[in-house]
Amino acid sequence: MTTKDTITAKLTTAFDPEFLNVIDESENHRGHGGWREGGETHFRVQISAKAFEGMNRVARHRAINDLLREELDRSVHALALEIRSPDEPDPRAARVSDSA
Repeated sequence: MTTKDTITAKLTTAFDPEFLNVIDESENHRGHGGWREGGETHFRVQISAKAFEGMNRVARHRAINDLLREELDRSVHALALEIRSPDEPDPRAARVSDSA
């Protein structure tokens, strides 16, 4: 199982997301700190789940970082998080409409 698959499985089991996108951005960091041949060192997680309702930004980040502690301690150098509840607007939608 790849690191991406592990992250996806853990997030799905723990948060039952309505939307989940795990992106391996490692190639964008080639030659930078933490990058290794083969990738799977830099990830972006976009997630929307009811489990995040009522949680502030710090609590949401802690919940995911705690869940993925093993991966962060071993192989993942960087983890960018875009976390929201289903009732919150998707910030990516604003970026898309602004560029049109």
